[in-house]
Amino acid sequence: MSQRERLQISTHDTWPREAAAVVDLGLDTHNNTAAPLQDVQALACIAQDADGSVRGGAMGRTWGQCCELQQLWVDETLRLQGQGRRLMQAFEQAAMARGCTTFYLDTFSFQAPAFYRALGYEVVLTLAGYTGGVEKYTMVKHLSPSL
Repeated sequence: MSQRERLQISTHDTWPREAAAVVDLGLDTHNNTAAPLQDVQALACIAQDADGSVRGGAMGRTWGQCCELQQLWVDETLRLQGQGRRLMQAFEQAAMARGCTTFYLDTFSFQAPAFYRALGYEVVLTLAGYTGGVEKYTMVKHLSPSL
């Protein structure tokens, strides 16, 4: 019997903590030998009130010429006042200072695809099949290098 045939597969409704840690470590080890992941850098732009309260943020990472926006949030009381645009401009400028020219993000149809389109992002992938007709969009924006 081969080793493959001896493996037992189990299914879980939650991630078993110890097993997930082994899988994460195994994937990280493989990925780090295949690509220079040590070059990935976190990037965050945070909007705060005078008292230091966080009222919004754009968070992601850069790697080479690519920048991924992973989260954008603005406090509900400040929405539709240009704060999201300000955060995105600061985020893109900081990434461009690192040499980034390609920006990408994922957003759902109930989130902010129109907002990102207005900022110059284009949908390059639409994934349907979520509950309630929700769609997921991968969006990309290319900027010229800073001079």
